[in-house]
Amino acid sequence: MFGVLLMTMTPAWGQGTGAPPVVRPQGPAHAVKAPPGSAALPLPPPPAPPPPLAAARPAVPPGTAAKPGSAAPAKPPPLPQDPNKGSNSGLPLPRFVSLRPAQVNLRAGPGERYQIEWVYQRRDLPVEIEREFDIWRLIRDSDGVRGWVQEVMLMGRRSFEVTGADRTLRHDPDEASRAVAILKPGVIGRIRACAAKSDWCQVQVDDFRGWLRRGEFWGTFPGEPVGN
Repeated sequence: MFGVLLMTMTPAWGQGTGAPPVVRPQGPAHAVKAPPGSAALPLPPPPAPPPPLAAARPAVPPGTAAKPGSAAPAKPPPLPQDPNKGSNSGLPLPRFVSLRPAQVNLRAGPGERYQIEWVYQRRDLPVEIEREFDIWRLIRDSDGVRGWVQEVMLMGRRSFEVTGADRTLRHDPDEASRAVAILKPGVIGRIRACAAKSDWCQVQVDDFRGWLRRGEFWGTFPGEPVGN
């Protein structure tokens, strides 16, 4: 008699009766309100107003030699700063970045003398840079909270935060594609690529890779190309 060996295969997600895995946040995605007076120091007095400018001497007409002892022609005024680029970095404004450490203090102004108003406790949280001042950056999160952080607290790696409701990570950029995982609100992952003007982005959360619609997360501008 010959025995018959039966082999069973576990169906892939979306091809059988099993439900896709559920991914939950690994930490708080919202800023925590800091206690009043946190690390706040007295603000320095406002600087004294600059002295009035001396009356400008008339410029020497082109082709006319300047007389000995006369003042040199005034230099042309500097070009105005491009409002769409950072005053220090020269990078586009606004732009998305992510938090580098696991704890970041959000201050009321661009300096350590300003009070800490909020505290973030989630590495890789995506935030939007709105303004630059020296080494400080004015950022905004998905809740609309704004404040100032030092540049070293941020990194250019692009991340995303699931918002609104449970979102389905798809195997392909199609609503009919099989589900790879269910992502809960507050889940943070990495943006791998977004094609220009595409509604879909390729993302990764832990070991799960797939596609999400831009409207299902915070971390890109509409139609913005990201990555490759």
